[in-house]
Amino acid sequence: MKWLCYAGIAASLALQPALAEGVFGNHPLTPEARDAFVSELLTKMTVDEKIGQLRLISVGPDNPKEAIREMIKKGQVGAIFNTVTRPDIRAMQDQVMALSRLKIPLFFAFDVIHGQRTVFPISLGLASSFNLDTVKTVGRVSAYEAADDGLNMTWAPMVDVSRDPRWGRVSEGFGEDTWLTSVMGRAIVEAMQGKSPADRYSVMTSVKHFAAYGAVEGGKEYNTVDMSPQRLFNDYMPPYKAGLEAGSGAVMVGLNSLNGTPASSDAWLLKTVLRDKWGFTGITVSDHGAIKELIKHGTASDPKDAVRVAVKSGINMSMSDEYYSKYLPELVKNGDVTLAELDDAARHVLNVKYDMGLFNDPYRHLGPKESDPQDTNAESRLHREAARKVARESLVLLKNRQQTLPLKKSGTLAVVGPLADSQRDMMGSWSGAGTISQTVTVLQGIRNVAGDKVNILYAKGANVTNHQGIVDFLNQYEKAVVQDPRPAQEMIDEAVAAAKQADAVVAVVGEAQGMAHEASSRTDITLPQSQRDLIAALKATGKPLVLVLMNGRPLALVKEDQQADAILETWFAGTEGGNAIADVLFGDVNPSGKLPMSFPRSVGQIPVYYSHLNTGRPYNPQRPNKYTSRYFDEANGPLYPFGYGLSYTTFSVSDVNMSAPTLTRGGIVNASVSVSNTGKREGATVVQLYLQDITASMSRPVKMLKAFKKVNLKPGERATVTFPIDVNALKFWNQQMIYDAEPGKFNVFIGLDSARVKQSEFELK
Repeated sequence: MKWLCYAGIAASLALQPALAEGVFGNHPLTPEARDAFVSELLTKMTVDEKIGQLRLISVGPDNPKEAIREMIKKGQVGAIFNTVTRPDIRAMQDQVMALSRLKIPLFFAFDVIHGQRTVFPISLGLASSFNLDTVKTVGRVSAYEAADDGLNMTWAPMVDVSRDPRWGRVSEGFGEDTWLTSVMGRAIVEAMQGKSPADRYSVMTSVKHFAAYGAVEGGKEYNTVDMSPQRLFNDYMPPYKAGLEAGSGAVMVGLNSLNGTPASSDAWLLKTVLRDKWGFTGITVSDHGAIKELIKHGTASDPKDAVRVAVKSGINMSMSDEYYSKYLPELVKNGDVTLAELDDAARHVLNVKYDMGLFNDPYRHLGPKESDPQDTNAESRLHREAARKVARESLVLLKNRQQTLPLKKSGTLAVVGPLADSQRDMMGSWSGAGTISQTVTVLQGIRNVAGDKVNILYAKGANVTNHQGIVDFLNQYEKAVVQDPRPAQEMIDEAVAAAKQADAVVAVVGEAQGMAHEASSRTDITLPQSQRDLIAALKATGKPLVLVLMNGRPLALVKEDQQADAILETWFAGTEGGNAIADVLFGDVNPSGKLPMSFPRSVGQIPVYYSHLNTGRPYNPQRPNKYTSRYFDEANGPLYPFGYGLSYTTFSVSDVNMSAPTLTRGGIVNASVSVSNTGKREGATVVQLYLQDITASMSRPVKMLKAFKKVNLKPGERATVTFPIDVNALKFWNQQMIYDAEPGKFNVFIGLDSARVKQSEFELK
C-alpha cells in the first residue's frame, strides 16, 4: 500500500534552533531512562507548571488561538485536541519553544476512531469482518494519516461492550461480545502504536471509556451502570485490560457512574484496579467536561471540591475545562491536594510525552516545514484501495431469497432511498478529518461498477424522517440532514415509477449518521415511518426488492425481513463505501461479514445477546412451555443472531472431532471440523468456536466465543479448521472473585454463527 512507501520519510528530523538548550537530547526510550529524566524535570518545575501539564484543551470559541498563546507562555497547557493540520500544530509547538520557560512540548490528540483522512467502516463494521489482519490494516493506515497530520495520540479504540442497541455509541464499538471486543481492541492498539508511539508514523492510543460505559441503563447516554463485580470483570473489563496489555499509553475515563460512583471520582477503579492490580503506568484522561459534572453527579460540592476529588481519585489530565488551572493552586497550597499527588499526576503526563519521543524531537510527527502538504485534503493523501477492500469485508448479507443477489450487469436498475446518494451519512459518526466530497455514495458506486452496462434510474423516494423535531436535533451542530421539501407521496410516486420501469430495485434505507452517535440514544429502533412507507410502496410493485441498510446499530426489521427479497447490512462503510457495496451487489465480491451484535425483533426484547446466562426454566422453541423464560406475544430469540451472515455460496460444517476427551491444566485439547464449500462460487466464511462451562460454582453463559477463523474455499473445496483449547479459555471470576478454571465438563460448539452449531464436549481434570 501507498502509505508503506512513506515509512522512511523524515525518520530523524533536525531540531529547531530553540531546542539547543534545555530538556532536549537523544534520550533512550527505556522506562529506566524515562523515569530518571522525568524525576529530574519535576524538580525544575513550579507548582503552576506542573498543573499546566494536566490541562488538555480544545481550540475553539472557548479557547481562541490568542488565549492559547498566552496560556502556553505561562506553561498552562499540557496538550491540545481537535487541531488536525500541520501548520496549526507546528505554530502552537513553536510557541512552546519560543515562549515557555522549560519548553516542555505539547502533544496533540484527536478522535481517530475508524480513520483519519481515509474513512473506513465504523467499528461495528470492522468487527463484522471477523478478520484481525483487516482491522490491523485500518489501525496502521489510520495511524499513518494521523501522524502525517502531526498528531501524537488518538482517543481510540472504544472497547465498551454493549448489549443495548438503543445506545447511540454502539456504532463506535465492536459489539456485544467480550472476547471479540478484546481481540479487536488489542489489534487496533498494536497496529496504531506499532513498535513504539515515538515512531514517525505511529500514534499513542487511548483505550476508552473506562469502565463499563456500554452498559448504561436503558441504553441512555451518560446514564448510570450498576452490576455485580463478577459481571463487571467477566463481561466488561477484559477488553480494557487487553488494550492495556497490548501497550496502550492512555485510558479515557467514562462519563457514567459505576455502582453509584462516577468513574471520574472512583479511586477504586482508577487506582486499585488500574494502577495497583493491572500495573498501568500511562495517563488517565477525563472525558469532555467530566470534572465539572461531578457536581451534578453529587460526589463534589463545588468546582474546587470537584478538582480535589478528581485528582485524589486518579484523574491525571482534565479534558476541556478550566477547573484544574483555577482551583488546583489553592488546593495544593492548603494541602487538600498534596504535592506528591500533583507530582504523580504530572509524572504520568510527562512519561507519555517521553514515550512519544517528544523530548527528543517535539516536531517528530510534523516533518520539516517544507514538507507540509500544499493541500491538506489532497486526494493523494487518501488510501482508497485499502478502504475499499476493508469495506467489502464489513458487509453482511442478511437475506437472499431465491438468489436475488448478485444483480446482473444488464437491464434497468432502480436505485432509491434517502441514503442512496448521501456522502455525509456514508462516513458515519466520528469520521476523523474525512472530507465529505471525497466519499463515494451507493448510487455513485453502482454507476462506477455497472458502467454503461446497466440503465440506472434514481429517485430519493423519502426523507430519512419526516419528524421535524428529530431533524432539528440532527442538525443542531452541523447541517447534516437536508430535507427534500416535496410532499411525501410525490416522492414515493417518483420512486414507484422508477421501480416499475426496472428489473430490480435497490432501496438504501436506515439511519442518518447522527442517529447513531454520541448523545443519540433511541427508544424506537425501527426504520422511521417515512422509509417504511417507501418500502411498502416498492414492495407493491412486485419487482425484486433489495434493501441496503446504512445504520450504526442493530435495528428491529421483522417487517422489512418479510418484505425484502434480499438485505445487505453495510453499516456506515466510509470513504469507499459506495464502491465496496456495489462490488458486492453485482457479485464481483462475495460477502463474508458476520454480525457482531444480535438483531432483536423488537425493542421490547432488549437486551438480547447470545451469551446470556441460563435460567432454571429455559425456553425451548421446539417444545414450548408456558412456565419458562419467554415472551408470549412474539417469537423468542433474535431476528438475526450474533455471528450470522450469508454468502453467495453455501458451506457445510462436519461434526466436531476432539483430539482427547480430557484437558489437563498444562495441556491443550484440539477441536476440529471439516468445512466444505457446497455451492457454485468461491467464497469465505467465518468458523466460530464457542464454549460452555456446563456445571460450575455459579451459573455460566450458555455459549462464549473463544476463537474464530476465516477460511476461503473454492466450489467443492474442503478445509480442516482446528482450534486449540487451553485452561485460559475456561477461566472466570467466581463468587469469591477468584479468577480460575473449575474442573468439570465443557460443551464445545463450532458453527458459522452462534445459533447453528455442531456440538461436542471434553472434561477439565
